[in-house]
Amino acid sequence: MNLPNKITMLRVIMIPFFVFFMLTDVVKYSNYIAALIFILASLTDTLDGYIARKYNLVSNFGKFMDPLADKLLVSAALICFVSIPGNPMPVWGVIIIISREFIISGFRLVASDAGVVLAASWWGKIKTVTQMVMSVLLILDFDGAFINITELVFIYAAIILTVVSLADYLVKNWRIMQDGNM
Repeated sequence: MNLPNKITMLRVIMIPFFVFFMLTDVVKYSNYIAALIFILASLTDTLDGYIARKYNLVSNFGKFMDPLADKLLVSAALICFVSIPGNPMPVWGVIIIISREFIISGFRLVASDAGVVLAASWWGKIKTVTQMVMSVLLILDFDGAFINITELVFIYAAIILTVVSLADYLVKNWRIMQDGNM
């Protein structure tokens, strides 16, 4: 397993620790620890991609696992948000975002059966960054009108970008779904 793939797997390993601190008050300021873990896990996404491209270590495993690790991290955060009373993340937004991730994962499996590995699109990358910024804002849950408006802007931007990236992905790759082969 090459270094970028190990970094991707580190992101997956960090998820239970994030969830633990997100949902417990075992220590004072658990949400700050959760935010730090989430930010570090999010930064591994940039790091593994940079290393893979710079040192020509791009692999099919990385093309598949990197976006899956992102989906797992963001989905874990979204599920935590809906369990916290007063969190502004709407349940229907969580359903849209997680549904998109299942659809794309299924689409990738069909493509894989056809011998095609589908990498993430730019829309998907922008969506992921927006979801991660939104998540950090919601984890930290600062008070104040400006912060609340910023949270809402990122929530709805993330939901819109989720739908746009899904549409873009389906349109660009529809031929794979036509009959399951190229």
